[in-house]
Amino acid sequence: MTVLVDVQQIVTLTEAGRAPVLLDVRWALGDPHGHDHYRAGHLPGAVYVDLDAELAAPPSAAAGRHPLPALADLQAAARRWGVRAGSTVIVYDDWNTMAAARAWWLLRWAGVADVRLLDGGLGAWRSAGLPLEAGDAPAAEPGDVVLAAGALPTLDADGTAALAASATGVVLDARAGERYRGEVEPIDPRAGHVPGAVNAPTAANLDPDGRFLPPAALRERFAALGVDDGTPVAVYCGSGVTAAHELVALTVAGLTGAALYPGSWSQWSADSTRPIAP
Repeated sequence: MTVLVDVQQIVTLTEAGRAPVLLDVRWALGDPHGHDHYRAGHLPGAVYVDLDAELAAPPSAAAGRHPLPALADLQAAARRWGVRAGSTVIVYDDWNTMAAARAWWLLRWAGVADVRLLDGGLGAWRSAGLPLEAGDAPAAEPGDVVLAAGALPTLDADGTAALAASATGVVLDARAGERYRGEVEPIDPRAGHVPGAVNAPTAANLDPDGRFLPPAALRERFAALGVDDGTPVAVYCGSGVTAAHELVALTVAGLTGAALYPGSWSQWSADSTRPIAP
């Protein structure tokens, strides 16, 4: 499965008259100004995607900070972005592909077959010296895509707990080490991690330029964490956003079939009946 594209591939597709649907998912934890950043400069023709409003349902203690959106709402958003049946969709951001990975995973989960990420994000485009557009792009011609949930697997809290306790499966916690270890918890109700989960911070998926490591290096990384071909895997993070980045890395490594726990730590830690490990 092709997951990553580089800047030249976008240029080539556009020059060949096969311009992809470009989605700018400018979002970062604690920064509510994604649309302003988009207006300051984005890839020509890119449509702004609001992660909180379009890639998640409203937050709650019961479902977490970024629950999966209702399928009808996601379909309406995708059509607004101009996604049609058979579209090539390329997503990017300016935050180490963390937010863009959420859009990649959601669209793949909803049955869009050809979704890719710009490796290196906006920084790679800038480094190539290519032009940016400012302001809001004209409204895209409405798409006609029909979405269907379930093309990629998910697990709920019970399923995640069972996998973490099993002898054969691996649950990866994609948060930074200090949050996994319970040393700090700036956002969610309780500190710690799902008992039995293994820490796999997303930052280790990238090289110093913010690009994904080569497939062989990623396979080596995940093998050291107990993940190999055929290993049942689930991934969570704080709210199900950066966990998608881990799923991208697993896919690049050729390790497919891993499930997302969408509620992630924000849901788990809000349930006082759930045990935590320090």
